[in-house]
Amino acid sequence: MLSLPTARNKVAANAGFLAAILIHNLTYPLSAAAGVWPALFYGFYAAIFGVATWALTGHRLQRIFVGSAGLAVFIAGILNSYVPSNGTALAVYLTSMVYHLGMIVVLARYTFGARTVMTDVLLSATSLYLVIGSGFAAVLAFIEWCAPGSFVASSGAAIDWQQMVYFSYVTLTTLGYGDITPVGFYAQSFVNFEAIGGTLYTVILLSRLVGLHASRQ
Repeated sequence: MLSLPTARNKVAANAGFLAAILIHNLTYPLSAAAGVWPALFYGFYAAIFGVATWALTGHRLQRIFVGSAGLAVFIAGILNSYVPSNGTALAVYLTSMVYHLGMIVVLARYTFGARTVMTDVLLSATSLYLVIGSGFAAVLAFIEWCAPGSFVASSGAAIDWQQMVYFSYVTLTTLGYGDITPVGFYAQSFVNFEAIGGTLYTVILLSRLVGLHASRQ
């Protein structure tokens, strides 16, 4: 069992990471701003998963994988912000998917590998849910890049990355406002997968936490 100082460190690390994810999601419009803001945004984006990985796991390969993916995201993001092109946009989507996949593995191992229900596990589970949502945003944006018109906004406006982040979380939570509609085959398939996955995640997580709590009785 974790000693008290270690337990406190784990709670602090998970709480800090959760706060960083929320800040990242709220400040994403800065990636399209002028001046130094895109560099600051992508620097923060590239750092948070890497720092969290070093704090939450001692697995060397996972640290290297997430850290390398974070560096790739930073380079792709800077290029796409200051010298935008179809190629740099594609690089952002691909590196973001890999980056999120690495973090999902780290958080899933931490959350579902826990043997007791503690505050750090609850924070990790919440972070995992949010990372899944932002990861799917990259996947959906990649689909739109490959097949323009796969998603249609009721307003008629073009679909950008920020709208994909919004749409991804709306889908993950099964709110379904209807202001963005997937019309392409792959778009509909992945949106369905995300909606089902979001529902199953809450069910599986709840079952896991209840099982851990019951085992302590």
